[in-house]
Amino acid sequence: MEQDKQKRAGRGKLLLVLAVCAAPLIASYFTYYVIKPSSRTNYGTLLDPRNYPMPALASSALDGSRLSLQDYKGKWLMVQVSDADCQAACRKRLYDMRQLRLAQGKEMERIERVWLITDDQPLETTLLREYDGMRHLRVPSQALQAWLPAEPGTVVSDHIYLIDPLGNLMMRYPKDADPNKIKKDLAKLLKASAIG
Repeated sequence: MEQDKQKRAGRGKLLLVLAVCAAPLIASYFTYYVIKPSSRTNYGTLLDPRNYPMPALASSALDGSRLSLQDYKGKWLMVQVSDADCQAACRKRLYDMRQLRLAQGKEMERIERVWLITDDQPLETTLLREYDGMRHLRVPSQALQAWLPAEPGTVVSDHIYLIDPLGNLMMRYPKDADPNKIKKDLAKLLKASAIG
């Protein structure tokens, strides 16, 4: 009788040890196959640059001189598209881009803000002053429509795009994007691409 009690107690302890050892494995399988957590860690939509090679955009500076996005190779480019009559949503993106660059601290010199302007109308002087340091390129609208992908139900001018230092279009942010989430993406990208 005493031996049977000891055997049962021993089996109980063995089963308890096995359950404790197997619990993490069971939890991981349950999480992966039932809960299915998202493995996505970026906010913006990653774009395959092979599908969106940078075309020759026939772009120019505000004064009419030749200027292209390739002139900024070596820097991360935050790009927005709009006509010169920059309405509220456009101004919000300009403001967000300025603040996002400033929020990177000492890394901000690795980022350029670029406004691709789709018409020949003059820009407001107040916009030029308020967003000093913004790069302006006049680009034919059709060229941008053919190159930059927009989310379904949106247009190219609804997004902020990110171009890497090699000149590859690599990310698109949603319409009315959350600047705090973009900030985290930029910080990760700058850290991951830091030299030495």
